Amino acid sequence: MTDVTGPRPAFDAGRPAVPQRRSLLTADQRTRRRNAAETRFRAYGMAAILAAIAALAFLLFTIIRDGAPAFTQTYARIPVTIDAAVVDPKGNRDPAEMQKVLTTSYRKLLEASLTAYVADKGIAIEGLKPQDLKTFFSDQAQADLRAQVLADPNLIGTQIDEFALTSSRIDGIFKGRVTEESAARDAKTSVAQVELARNLAASGALVTRFNWDFITKPDASENRAEAAGLGVAIIGSAYMMLIVLVLALPIGVAASIYLEEFAPKNRFTDLIEVNIANLAAVPSIVYGILGLAAFINFVGLPQSAPIVGGLVLTLMTLPTIIIATRAALKAVPPSIRDAALGVGASRMQTVFHHVLPLAMPGVLTGTIIGLAHALGETAPLLLIGMVAFVRDYPSAPPEGLFEPAAALPVQIYNWTRRADPAFFERASGAIIVLLVFMLAMNLVAIYLRRKFERRW
Repeated sequence: MTDVTGPRPAFDAGRPAVPQRRSLLTADQRTRRRNAAETRFRAYGMAAILAAIAALAFLLFTIIRDGAPAFTQTYARIPVTIDAAVVDPKGNRDPAEMQKVLTTSYRKLLEASLTAYVADKGIAIEGLKPQDLKTFFSDQAQADLRAQVLADPNLIGTQIDEFALTSSRIDGIFKGRVTEESAARDAKTSVAQVELARNLAASGALVTRFNWDFITKPDASENRAEAAGLGVAIIGSAYMMLIVLVLALPIGVAASIYLEEFAPKNRFTDLIEVNIANLAAVPSIVYGILGLAAFINFVGLPQSAPIVGGLVLTLMTLPTIIIATRAALKAVPPSIRDAALGVGASRMQTVFHHVLPLAMPGVLTGTIIGLAHALGETAPLLLIGMVAFVRDYPSAPPEGLFEPAAALPVQIYNWTRRADPAFFERASGAIIVLLVFMLAMNLVAIYLRRKFERRW
């Protein structure tokens, strides 16, 4: 035990000063203040971490709660009679003649089949009007039935077991969006329709199943929220990420190698480094303005095309890749370079045969994180016209890169602007899809880092 000196007691006044012996095991006031400050700092840190975890958990809970219903959809499974007098008035099974039959004519088949099914099951609903049966199905259901009959004319005159897509209001009954109270105030549905849907569900005629169309089908009009999908947006985002990967990775790595390994250290290279750091902090909408002026107005590339979106996102991602690649190159020990040069390798051989392979985990990690960041960007894509409504799937590359397409973040933005509550549900579901893509890309980055990581 070590003792230290302290003030002399008052009753020893007049005597020679004698150092007071004090134990370090006894905390004085100054030590208690320091310990209290450390305790408060730890408490503040833990509170900040808990607040961040709580905010993240609340965010994920909200997104999953609102978006999970988008992955299921309600269908009416009823026997539908394909009346030849409706779909083939001339009775010659001529595809050209059958093409002239309007899609709305197929709605009559669905309405008649639903009416017959309700009567057959003995379902009696007070106040049920013909309009309730007319709006029971989605407009997409009659289009699907028409395509099915045109593809197989042998169905004419037969009765098929059809899964008909119901309207967003009927679907909302089983997802909690529509209640009897809200139906009484809604002009597009009624209390009788809600009761009819529940009776049909009890009889097994209404089923809710996984909604593959949400992932594979294109967007729909504002009157067909139940038929809207992400197919075109997913392909458009994939095309843009392909362009970013093909352009940004080689250009960013080459620029980083030159600046880090070969460029002379002077004011010009310092100016370039400062500008790269500043470009990484420029708001993304500025890149959208640049892409609009350079690629569309000056070069003449088409609007809403993945090639323009990919080029804009490439410009936005390049600074991130360059900074990450330079950091990875710096992390390689100088002894690796010295050893390679010592055995007679040139500087280029040293870089490409020894330094770059060892820096690849950091390079790939920075590239994938940059791609994940670009995948979620919305502002620059809005400025280059990718907000347009696109129904047709783009072709395979390279032609498809110049055809109109949508993007996942822009699709989410579009759906949140529409009035039907079902679009808000789909927007949340699209956010889940986007988060899954970004999470998968980050997991790949972590895997590559762990797999190729080297320790010196």
